[in-house]
Amino acid sequence: MNTIDVKVEAEINSTENPEKVRLAIENIFGVMKFEIQPRSRGSTLVAHTSSTEGLAKLYNLLRREHIRDAARSVFFRGLEGNTITFYLNKQVAFVGHLSFSEPAGESPLGPLKVTVSCDNPRELIEWLTLRAT
Repeated sequence: MNTIDVKVEAEINSTENPEKVRLAIENIFGVMKFEIQPRSRGSTLVAHTSSTEGLAKLYNLLRREHIRDAARSVFFRGLEGNTITFYLNKQVAFVGHLSFSEPAGESPLGPLKVTVSCDNPRELIEWLTLRAT
């Protein structure tokens, strides 16, 4: 896992406070670099980090919430080449918990789209979901 890039994208609906969307992301991934990209309807908040430190909170949440097996399945299902893509419920993230989501239709405010690129994604999945011995 020499190189890693974590990107989180979230649509900001007209009824949402951008700061609350930012907080939802930080609750799962910690401090990241944020930018707001305008769209024809609304905007998208995009967050980036390029270290495993950006995954430390996710690592700990997977253990605290006892969902490593589910996460492992979701991560492998979203694995394509050197990239893992998965979706999280934005409202659940806002309160500091994890709930995996579908890309559309499951969460009324839309999900957080997470894309993790690295040189060895299978090793990353093992690290994130490994059970303590």
